[in-house]
Amino acid sequence: MFTDSHCHLNFPDFNGRMPDVLSDMRAAQVSRALCICTTLEEFAAVHALAIQHDNIWATVGVHPDNEGVQEPTLADLLGRSALPKVVGIGETGLDYFRLNGRTVADMAWQRDRYRIHIEAARLTDLPLVIHTRSASDDTLAILRESGGLGSASSGEDSRPAARGVFHCFTESMAVAKAALDMGFYISFSGIVTFKTAADLREVAAYVPMDRLLIETDSPYLAPVPHRGKTNSPALVPHVAAQIAQIKGMAIEEVARITSDNTDALFTRLVAGSEQQPHRSANLT
Repeated sequence: MFTDSHCHLNFPDFNGRMPDVLSDMRAAQVSRALCICTTLEEFAAVHALAIQHDNIWATVGVHPDNEGVQEPTLADLLGRSALPKVVGIGETGLDYFRLNGRTVADMAWQRDRYRIHIEAARLTDLPLVIHTRSASDDTLAILRESGGLGSASSGEDSRPAARGVFHCFTESMAVAKAALDMGFYISFSGIVTFKTAADLREVAAYVPMDRLLIETDSPYLAPVPHRGKTNSPALVPHVAAQIAQIKGMAIEEVARITSDNTDALFTRLVAGSEQQPHRSANLT
């Protein structure tokens, strides 16, 4: 019924707890989860979860906030993205929230890393999972420039334009409109249930239902009434309930539509034994 489009089940919070996580998901009618990669070092663990469990999928990428980790090359991302049950590129993007005495100019390494992910996404036609914090102008500008989305495109580039989702959205209405104009989806997490998130609920009211996803970003950001506790995919119905209230619709409809949207975006999964590189099929 429900789909958690973004979680981190390989994180230490879940060590030895996967049977309980899966049981809780079944009890909450959360049928599927997408486990998001944040470093190349952890990719094997993320991918193993997807291979071991029929209702879990994986991405490959290096989070913009991670330093002192293996820098991804294009070959790194392309090779891992061709593996079974890998359905997206990321988590990628830009994060200037913790500059730690540096300037935005000093964060060129983040921008270079982001461009490599965009290139991999275009070459594979896999969706990007985008993180942006205190960096929305650069996040959008680089996406336009490198993603084949700019108005100045010459038309000589035959690769598909970048597509994907702005996950755990906390930005302004203007950023949401820009992302939607580029064809991206917007995903809301438990933050949308927080008392202080009135502006974010206005954004959620604006985003069309056919471009909206729900997620937990677990183990972080547990929704009300579980705020402050360890989050898990079983709590994504609370996000759906808030969206249902905002939109004035039944939670079952939110579950169906957001699951269908997840299928429409993360379209590369082959049921059965062998996945063909860089091809699309249905996440069902």
